[in-house]
Amino acid sequence: MDHPHSYRKSKELAARLRHLVPGGSHTYAKGDDQFPEEAPHILVRGQGCRVWDADGNEFIEYGMGLRAVTLGHAHPAVVEAVRESLALGTNFTRPSALELECAEAFLGAIPTAEMVKFTKDGSTANTAAFKLARKVTGRAAIAVCADHPFFSYDDWFICTTSMGGGIPREVREHTLPFRYNDLEGARALFAQDGPRIAAVMLEAERLDPPAPGFLPGLQSLCKAHGALFILDEMITGFRWHEGGAQALYGLTPDLSTFGKALANGFALSALCGTREVMRLGSVERPGDDVFLLSTTHGAESPALAAALATMRVYRTEPVIAHLHRQGERLRTGAHQAARRHGVERLFALLGRPCNLLYATRDPDGLPSQPFRTLFLQELLARGVLAPSFVLSYAHSDADIDHTVEAIDGALSVYARAASDGIDRHLRSRPVRPVFDRTWT
Repeated sequence: MDHPHSYRKSKELAARLRHLVPGGSHTYAKGDDQFPEEAPHILVRGQGCRVWDADGNEFIEYGMGLRAVTLGHAHPAVVEAVRESLALGTNFTRPSALELECAEAFLGAIPTAEMVKFTKDGSTANTAAFKLARKVTGRAAIAVCADHPFFSYDDWFICTTSMGGGIPREVREHTLPFRYNDLEGARALFAQDGPRIAAVMLEAERLDPPAPGFLPGLQSLCKAHGALFILDEMITGFRWHEGGAQALYGLTPDLSTFGKALANGFALSALCGTREVMRLGSVERPGDDVFLLSTTHGAESPALAAALATMRVYRTEPVIAHLHRQGERLRTGAHQAARRHGVERLFALLGRPCNLLYATRDPDGLPSQPFRTLFLQELLARGVLAPSFVLSYAHSDADIDHTVEAIDGALSVYARAASDGIDRHLRSRPVRPVFDRTWT
C-alpha cells in the first residue's frame, strides 16, 4: 500500500528539534529511530485516542504516551480540574491543600500503603525506594528482575544495559539479576549474595502472568533474608486493577512505586509503603541522614489536581473493565488476521489485554526489527500509530474495529514479505531497540 500521508512539515520540525535536543526527544522510546522514516515525527494535538501531527494527519494512537494516558487525551474531567487549579496558583512556599487531598485519595486507592511521597518520574521514585531499602538493611546491593526492561535512568540500573557509558564500573557489582517466575533461581541468588541484598525489585507482571506461588514465595524469601520487597507498579498501577497489581494478587509490599496512569499523562509519580519504612524519609525520622525526595515541582498543583480527577474517574466509571474488554477484542481480531494470512507463527500479541505488546518474527522464527518496521509502516499507512497496542478508556468499539482492519491489511503485506523477501516491501531503515541488556 502506498503511503497516503505527507510528513513534510513534521520532518522539518523534527530536524530542528534534533539540532537543539539530544536524540530529538526527551524519552528514548519516542525517538526517530523507534519508528519508520515515513511516520508522524511531531504531534500537535490529541483528543481521546486520536492524535494529529504537524501536517494535519490523523491517527488512532496506541501506547498512549508510554502508557500514561489511560483515560484518553484531554479527558474533560481532568482538563477541567487542572483549569480550576491553575487559577489558584501552581507552586507555593508551603504545602498546598491539594497535597493532603491527593495523598488521602491515593492511599485510599492503595490500602497496603500507609504513607506516600509524590515526585515527577518513575526513575526517581524507584531510586528513592532503593535508598530506603539500603538505609533499613545497611546493605548495598539490589536484586532486580532481568526480564523486566526498565526501572530507572539512574546509575544503579542503567549500568546493567548497553547504555552504561559515564557510569563507574564498580557500580555494576551492586545490581544483581534474577529471572521472573524462577523462585529456585531467586533462592540460589539469596544463598550466594543474601547478606548484601537490600531489596528485590520487580513488576508484578509484564508479558507472562505470575506462576502460582511465585510472588508470595519471593516475598517470603525477602522476609527470611531481611531484604525489602519492592513492587514497581508504574505500568500495572491503575491498569491491572484499581488498587494496582498488588491488590489483584493479594500482596503487601514494603514499598511500591506508581506513575504513568496516576494523573492521565500529567507528570506525577509516587513512592509509597509502610509507615515504618517511609518515615525514614520524614521529619520524624529517628536519624538525620536520609535525604529522600525533595523536588521543587514534585507536588505542583496542576499534576495533583489531574491525579485527583483521574482517580475519581477510576472510582466512578468502569475504566479497568473497559481496558480489558477492548484489549481482548483487539487480541482476538489480530490473532484471527494472523491465522488468515498464515503468519500466526511470526506475529502475536502478548501480555494482559489492558497492556498488549506485539512480537514480530522473520520467516526463520527469529525476533526481527525489520519486520517490526514493516508492520509499523503498514499500520501508519492505514491510519494507526501503534508502537504497542496499549489502549485507553477512549478506544471505542469502532476504533478497535478500524484497528483490526488495519492489522489485517498490514499482515497481508507481512505475509508477502515473509514469502518473497522483506526488501521488496520495506521503505525504511529498520527501527532499533532502545538498549540491550548486558545480562542474559
